[in-house]
Amino acid sequence: MRAALLMLGSTMAFGLMAIAIRYATAHVPTQEVAFFRNAFGLVALLPMLLRSGPKVFRTQQLPRYLLRSVIGLASMLCAFWAIGHLPISQAISLSYATPLFVTIAAVLLLGEVVRVRRWAAVVCGFIGVLIIVRPGADSFTPGVLVAVLAALLSSLVAIQIKQLTRVDGADTVVLYTYVFWVPLSLVPALFTWVWPTGIAWVWLAATGVLGTVGQLLWTRALRLGEVSALTPISFMQLPLVTLLGWLLFNETIDRYTVIGASIILGANAYIAHREAVLARRAASNAATQAAHQE
Repeated sequence: MRAALLMLGSTMAFGLMAIAIRYATAHVPTQEVAFFRNAFGLVALLPMLLRSGPKVFRTQQLPRYLLRSVIGLASMLCAFWAIGHLPISQAISLSYATPLFVTIAAVLLLGEVVRVRRWAAVVCGFIGVLIIVRPGADSFTPGVLVAVLAALLSSLVAIQIKQLTRVDGADTVVLYTYVFWVPLSLVPALFTWVWPTGIAWVWLAATGVLGTVGQLLWTRALRLGEVSALTPISFMQLPLVTLLGWLLFNETIDRYTVIGASIILGANAYIAHREAVLARRAASNAATQAAHQE
C-alpha cells in the first residue's frame, strides 16, 4: 500500500509538472523552461544529497555522466516542446513509448534476451504509436515526431542509468545528472533568453520542484514494490493531464489518441509483468543453485 501511494504521488507530481511546463512555455522559450527546471530541481534536491555526505560525490564515471546528461537534455527539450505545442494528452500518450524503445535498446546495448511474448508486446505498442501519430493523414503534423524522438532519447537515458548504477549509488547518479544539466541547459537558453516576470517565476519553480518530487517518490516506490504492480498506477498520469487539459486549456482528446494510448499502456503493462516474472524466476534459480552448492 505504501509503494502504491508513493507511485500515485509520483504520478500526480509528474502530471502537474506537465501543466506547469505548458504554462511556463507561454511566457518563456522551451530552452529556458528546461534550464529553470534543472536549476530549481537541483536546489530542491540539495538538502537530501548533502545528508548523504561526501561519499555521494565519489565517482570514476564523469565522461559517462556527461554523455548521459547531453542525451537526457536533448530528450527533455523535445518532451517540453511537445508538451508546450501539442495537445497535452497526445504528448503524454507518446511519452509512454519510452519502455518500448527501452526493450529494444536493452537487446542492442546490454545484450539482454527478449523472447517472443515481449517482442509481440513491443510490436503492439508501436501499432498504438502509429495510431496516435497517423502518418499520411490530413491531421498529421511533424510536431508529433518530436514527442516520439523524446521517448527514443529517454530510452537511451534509461539504459545509461542502468549502466551507471552498477558502479555508483542512485544519489550519485542523480547528483551528477543535475550538476551537468544546469550548465548544459543554460547554453541553449542563452540564445533565446527572455527574463521571466511575475507568475512565470511560479511556473518555472514548479517545474523544478514537482519534477524532483516526482523522481524521489518514483524511486522510493520502486524500491518497496514490484514494477509490474506499480506500472499501471503510473498510467493515471494520462487521465489526469487529459482532465486538466480540458479544464484549463479547453483541449479535447480524439478517439485515435484514446485507442493508441490504450494499446501502448497495455503493452507497457505486459512488458513490466513479464520482466517481473523473469526477475523472480532468475532470483529463484540463483537461490536454488546457492543451496545446492552449500
